[in-house]
Amino acid sequence: MDILLYIIALIITGAMVGFASGLLGVGGGFIMVPVQFFLLTSIGVDPTIAIRVAFGTSLAVILPTAISGTIGHKRRNAVLVRPTILMGISGVLASFAGGTLATNIPGDYLKLAFGVLVFLAAVWMLVAKYPDNDTKPKEGVIPYILIGLFAGSLSGLLGIGGGIVLVPILVFLMNFNLRTAIGTSTAVLVFTAIGGVVSYIINGINVPGIPPYSIGYINLVQLVLLACISTPVAQLGVRVSHNIPEKQLKYIYIVVMIYISLKMMGLA
Repeated sequence: MDILLYIIALIITGAMVGFASGLLGVGGGFIMVPVQFFLLTSIGVDPTIAIRVAFGTSLAVILPTAISGTIGHKRRNAVLVRPTILMGISGVLASFAGGTLATNIPGDYLKLAFGVLVFLAAVWMLVAKYPDNDTKPKEGVIPYILIGLFAGSLSGLLGIGGGIVLVPILVFLMNFNLRTAIGTSTAVLVFTAIGGVVSYIINGINVPGIPPYSIGYINLVQLVLLACISTPVAQLGVRVSHNIPEKQLKYIYIVVMIYISLKMMGLA
């Protein structure tokens, strides 16, 4: 592949990731993973190595992007601190474990699992009863710890940050309104991304077939090109998120989830 096209593809992807992260409270891994996988295989990287590098680098990009988005949402009082800490602490540990597991599972299985999971979450969000805006989020410690473990595991395992399923869980199980779920999810992504990044670095050291300029399964070229665009654009996504009616925001979220799930399953 021509190097200029390679760079342009990553820059455009970074912009999309940043906007989606700020708008929907997701890490953007569902955008980055397929693009990175295609680019890596196009330059001759083995598909199994390529999907792991895509997952690991995706999490590395999510970290600064999520920090940027969290700052924007916090300024608008859309981040609940206590649930964030509970989910984040458990999520960072689970993310490390998930990343370790992912480095020992064939890439095709990971892509299929990713697609099926996101599709089921989209259907759930479409058919479930939507909570009233006046409903207060549920209290508790154990539920948030368990949710953090689940989201963190998916983050490390699938390189998606966990937000793609965390937002529906917070909305329909914990009675968050959509904007608060998006803001809190964005903050939790900071924690889950850290655990996954560390895991992908450790488990990718000295693995044969890793593309040049990589630390473990983190490719520095893709990381820099994606993150330098996604991080500032996340602020734009935050502003748009807080100016769209929640009902419309919900349907945008569902459409994006369905498309990406079908894409990763090879059906779109």
